[in-house]
Amino acid sequence: MKVSLLQMHIKFGDFAENKRTIVRLLEETMLKNPDIIVLPEMWNVGFYPKPVGEYADPDGTDTRKFLSKLAKDHQVNIVGGSIANRIGERVYNTSYVFNRDGELVSTYHKTHLFSPAQEDIIFTPGEHFNTYVLDGVKCATIICYDLRFCELVRLLALEKISVLFIPAAWPIERLMHWKTLTRARAIENQIFVVAANGSGTLDMLQLAGNSLIIDPWGEILARADEDEQTLHANLKLAILQDIRSSMNIFQDRKPKLYEQ
Repeated sequence: MKVSLLQMHIKFGDFAENKRTIVRLLEETMLKNPDIIVLPEMWNVGFYPKPVGEYADPDGTDTRKFLSKLAKDHQVNIVGGSIANRIGERVYNTSYVFNRDGELVSTYHKTHLFSPAQEDIIFTPGEHFNTYVLDGVKCATIICYDLRFCELVRLLALEKISVLFIPAAWPIERLMHWKTLTRARAIENQIFVVAANGSGTLDMLQLAGNSLIIDPWGEILARADEDEQTLHANLKLAILQDIRSSMNIFQDRKPKLYEQ
């Protein structure tokens, strides 16, 4: 399974310009013939202009039309990062996933909201995680701050996912955490991790870039720097069975011990 990330400079509060950037980078990336293209967190307006409700996409309508058409026209799966999404009076940080036919196969609202930036005040948290299948491979998406909650990723691993996608708007001052936690989640859950970060500056926030594609042993298959760029790797899914049989951590778990 060939995966490509679009580590893009996001223009603060400018949905139209950000769509143009995605089209440009996606068309370049299609020369690599990827199976899946992954976008960063809050790519539609950045993290996040205020009042965010005035910038958010109502019910994700424009975003869904845009990503669905791109997926269908290019016959590629798209993990659509996340967007500011207004549903009624509430705003969510929402990720959409589309298959090669342009069909919506997953909607996930970010469950853990970053309270130091008052995301928990501005946004409404999601209440459910979900999995989905792309080209026969079971996958899941979490968003940015979700990465710090190992319990969530373990629940997804117990659902037997093979690939975890993590769109993010991770800042440069916590780059070490980003590198450490993404590898930890891959190793401890024996899954591939595809972590797509933004780049550039959003208002006063300097994003770290450094998108990563990591295998279940924690080996880095591809890594970006801090600039806008695309990133590519081939996920050799066949190694999952060997890894899980040689070190069966799920068989050796003690679930009753972990109960509160």
